[in-house]
Amino acid sequence: MQGILYVSHGSRIREATTEAIACITSVKELVNVPLQEICFLELAEPDVSQGIDRLVKQGATRISIVPVLLLSAGHYFKDIPEEVNRSKLKYPGVTFTYGQPLGVQDRFTTILGERIEETNIPINPDAKILLVGRGSRNPQTKIDIENVANKLQALINIPVDSCFLAACEPSFEQGIHSSLREKRSQVFIVPYLWFTGVLMHSLENKVNELNETEKGFVLCRQLGDHPAMKTALKERVYESIN
Repeated sequence: MQGILYVSHGSRIREATTEAIACITSVKELVNVPLQEICFLELAEPDVSQGIDRLVKQGATRISIVPVLLLSAGHYFKDIPEEVNRSKLKYPGVTFTYGQPLGVQDRFTTILGERIEETNIPINPDAKILLVGRGSRNPQTKIDIENVANKLQALINIPVDSCFLAACEPSFEQGIHSSLREKRSQVFIVPYLWFTGVLMHSLENKVNELNETEKGFVLCRQLGDHPAMKTALKERVYESIN
């Protein structure tokens, strides 16, 4: 019997876990598979091994591991496979397949454009967008975020710079300093993050601090539970099965 295991990142912030569960639960309702479970890599339960245990106890003989991730980085290449490999030893009679992260898609760029529009703030002629990625030591992450930045600039027709919250340069702080040197009257900070969490809260705090002395920094909402995100995840589920 086929089972699906959605592997989300996990967060110490309850709001982030709740948001992830709500989004994935909506996707589960779109997927015609009898056994589906949600688990987390860290900071929340069940973890990956517990999620697999639950599916096996329900009768799963084939389990598709679906990473609820935007990009292919350390979690995708190392952390999730390590957890799954331990379960493979525990359940040698179960067949495991591994899906793909969502990756870079034009419809996600459209969502970013919508996030800018929903601020309801008129865009100044000298405005700039600062696209903020999570960051990773995997060089593909920087390539992907720069690709998204190029797509967003073509869509919105506003200059777009990219920066990162960790492990890559330019850092978010460097991106802000660059914007200040350019003396832009307006900077839209657009996070390329799926759910809220520690990183999103950190961005909120930093932008609030900036606006105490420098006006014109506008933080947009994360990608979140947009219908296009759910559709894309559903597609990755069926790809992982087939």
